[in-house]
Amino acid sequence: MAAEHTVTVDVNEKYTLTAATQKKIWMWLAVGLILFIAGAVWFVSGFGSEAAHGAGHAAEHGGGGGDHFNPMARVWANLWLNSVFFVGIAVAGVFFLATQYAAKAGWSAIIKRVPEAFGGFLPVGGVIMLVVYFLGHHELFHWTHTGLYEKGGPEFDAIINGKAPFFYWPLSPEGGFPFFWLLRLVLYFALWYWGYTMIRKASLAEDQLQNRLDFRYYDKQVVWSIVFIVIFAVTSSTSAWDWLLSIDTHWFSTMFGWYVFASWFVSGLAVITLAVVYLKEQGYLKAVNENHLHDLGKFMFAFSIFWTYVWFCQFLLIYYANIPEEIFYFEERLHGLGGVYSPVMIILAIINFAFPFLFLMPRDSKRHPIFLKITAFAILIGHYLDFYLMVMPGTAKQYGGFGLMEIGAIIVFASLFVWFFYRTLAKAPLIAKNHPMLEESLHHSI
Repeated sequence: MAAEHTVTVDVNEKYTLTAATQKKIWMWLAVGLILFIAGAVWFVSGFGSEAAHGAGHAAEHGGGGGDHFNPMARVWANLWLNSVFFVGIAVAGVFFLATQYAAKAGWSAIIKRVPEAFGGFLPVGGVIMLVVYFLGHHELFHWTHTGLYEKGGPEFDAIINGKAPFFYWPLSPEGGFPFFWLLRLVLYFALWYWGYTMIRKASLAEDQLQNRLDFRYYDKQVVWSIVFIVIFAVTSSTSAWDWLLSIDTHWFSTMFGWYVFASWFVSGLAVITLAVVYLKEQGYLKAVNENHLHDLGKFMFAFSIFWTYVWFCQFLLIYYANIPEEIFYFEERLHGLGGVYSPVMIILAIINFAFPFLFLMPRDSKRHPIFLKITAFAILIGHYLDFYLMVMPGTAKQYGGFGLMEIGAIIVFASLFVWFFYRTLAKAPLIAKNHPMLEESLHHSI
């Protein structure tokens, strides 16, 4: 029988955000801004000729001509898409942390500071979303046009008018200020960040304890985690309805909240995995071993399957029933709008299901950093495309695409996320030294 492996760990280890790393992040941010601005100017300034070509191409495939399309819609759509995607990753990190405490899991104690640092992006994500809404709401959300609510008017829409209280209560939609919708947006971020700060506050206070048998702050983290999970159970669905489902105001799906949650969560798991592997490769988190990586791999594998289950059930039920007010959502993405989005639908199924399913099925692939990095990057690409399909067809219409603007927006938001993640990570020791299950985590073996 092999001798027991002795694990040593520096409980005071801290991540250092070096000047070189900061310079690299700001450099990437600058590159992203240049690409985004150049792509936006290129698209908007060249829209006249592109619109003429796009209208003819769309007419051949049964799409609309888009005569009233504002080219700025694609600009705002990119900002909204990336805001929702990266905010989802941030809140998914906090949710993952909360589930570990609620389940009283021991294996993750050694890596808990990684998802804990994700919450640092939530305030900036909320501010960006508010700014983007006020600048581009008419291009992002059809329901913001006041003419839709004027009975007897040429633009009146009975379906959207019936949903007016969900957006405007207690105000009148004619005023154009969606008080209830904006109130919910602010409340989502306030509740998420409040729950996160309560968990984080207790976590940092736990580090200061002199007696490791004092569990009061651990118990507080369990309580606040359960509170956060309850809040997130409701707000993950309602925020998905507000930020994504309402883009296609006539469409509805009872599974949409679960669908968005699954996409957010597996994306968050991919970033947690990449962060842990990267930190270990940089000489941090030396006590993290292949068993911890295995569990992260299992999480990515499991929730890739869960996302596929929800995606297929939503699609199959709508396809099988073939009800016009439901099926148009998938018709647009598979066959309509000039066929712009049909390749993405096919890629989506392959990269979000087949790739992680086959790549992470073997035990050994879940225990090696190179396989985990490849799979995590693939998952992030696939689920970015998932959110792309939720946002672009309803906003950019047949003028959607993937060019400098899209690449630049991804780089900008990824740089901002990494910056706030590193800043938050550097403010506390990497190891929660007084976590009551730290010893179990250090000797984790599966």
